[in-house]
Amino acid sequence: MSSATRQKNATDRKFSLVVLISGGGSNLQSIINACQTTQIPAQISAVISNKDDAFGLERAKKAGIPQHVIKHQCFNSREAFDTQLAMTIEQYQPDLVVLAGFMRILSKSFVERYLGKLINIHPSLLPRYPGLHTHQRALDGGDTEHGASVHFVTPELDAGPVIIQGVIAITPTDNAESLAEKVLIKVEHQIYPQAIEWIAKHRIELKNKLVYLDREPLPACGHQIHY
Repeated sequence: MSSATRQKNATDRKFSLVVLISGGGSNLQSIINACQTTQIPAQISAVISNKDDAFGLERAKKAGIPQHVIKHQCFNSREAFDTQLAMTIEQYQPDLVVLAGFMRILSKSFVERYLGKLINIHPSLLPRYPGLHTHQRALDGGDTEHGASVHFVTPELDAGPVIIQGVIAITPTDNAESLAEKVLIKVEHQIYPQAIEWIAKHRIELKNKLVYLDREPLPACGHQIHY
């Protein structure tokens, strides 16, 4: 194969995503939709779940996307599971690995392997409320605003550089369940495809732990959108 042909093939190759899930896959569906409408100039090469009953697998099947199940219970250590996970991911040589409701804490070696190519969405305005039960914690804290953050994954839990945040108001009638639904539908389903679109179009750079959009550094909260 000539160098010109290799260069053409590299140019023609679509930006490739591998999406990791554990559950219903509503964020996965928003990404599938955005790829199908060409908002995101990319293809989802595979969907991988650690649970065989994850409804997101059905979403992938309906969209004609290859699916894999790797049950974490079948491995005697986190590192052994992550090794198999990485081997499965590498079959597709993705440009970006997307965590979309993947309910596993990844090992440091796995995260470092994909540093700068691994993103997650978290249901809070980071750095507020890393970890679980974010909606109740926002209510308990008396917050007037809440939302979600898309960030690069680093070994520290929910502490990676933020790309984008979506912000909504907390109303007096909100409880943890209503707030979770609002954040998911009004925020997460909008900002995750947006972040992936920017990355696929090479508008996002990560340099020295700072995120740049169109070569301009973003603040620590990333690009904020109020809904």
